[in-house]
Amino acid sequence: MKNYMVDLQKEYGLNGGRLECILADNPWDAGHEDWKRPALVVVPGGGYGMVSKREAEPIAFSFLARGFQVFILRYTIGGENGMSYPEQLIELGAAVDYVKKNAKTLRVNENEVFAIGFSAGGHLTGNLAVEWQSVSAKAGQTLDCKPTAVGLSYPVISKINGHQGSYTNLLYGYSDEACLELLKTLNLNEAVTKDTPPTFLWATATDTVVSADNALRFAQACANNGVPYELHIYPRGRHGLSTASAEICEAHSDLPRVARWVEDCVAFFRMYMEESF
Repeated sequence: MKNYMVDLQKEYGLNGGRLECILADNPWDAGHEDWKRPALVVVPGGGYGMVSKREAEPIAFSFLARGFQVFILRYTIGGENGMSYPEQLIELGAAVDYVKKNAKTLRVNENEVFAIGFSAGGHLTGNLAVEWQSVSAKAGQTLDCKPTAVGLSYPVISKINGHQGSYTNLLYGYSDEACLELLKTLNLNEAVTKDTPPTFLWATATDTVVSADNALRFAQACANNGVPYELHIYPRGRHGLSTASAEICEAHSDLPRVARWVEDCVAFFRMYMEESF
């Protein structure tokens, strides 16, 4: 296995962003030089004020074990001590572009580059899903950044019933008038089109930090625009469950049921793969 960090700031001339690459080696003792896997970019949450650990390595290794080459995006936070929109979107676009452009070296299929985000990271991933066509213009360089499909885990979707702190950090420094204009896109359900990639969504009905209403709004927008989607709302579970494994969550009788989201998400992504993992 290989594990190393790519400095997106240096590679693309951005203000920040690092991409941790966690790669399986060719398992064959000899031959099969064309061996490759699908790729998954993992986007942790943290309200655009931090980058969560529990939604980084635990997710990455879970999907590595299920046949993906995995990449964790350490994006620039927002707020007073960070950078505001669209910096995070550009960094995620650069991450997807980097994986596609280096597909041979990374042993991935360039046509199978998925992204999955959690909470505010779900917002960022959803932002790329609805804005991938405009990222190159925002970055001032050509980025091949459309994901094959995305996963949105207890995502922040709309300021109407979402996590207010995420929007405060993301839009720090913008005027009220500018915020209202940007929310036409950053309320992500309002920006879904037929060109939005297939989307897997999950949330819990008892999440008191980011209401399941957010996932429902995005799923309804997908339905309205003919975008393939799969939605799971589990009856119980707090915010930030990550893999919902006992290793990183407080013991709860519903955890095993919620943890099924991983296999369901993998099965959804496999619908858009050539590989037979």
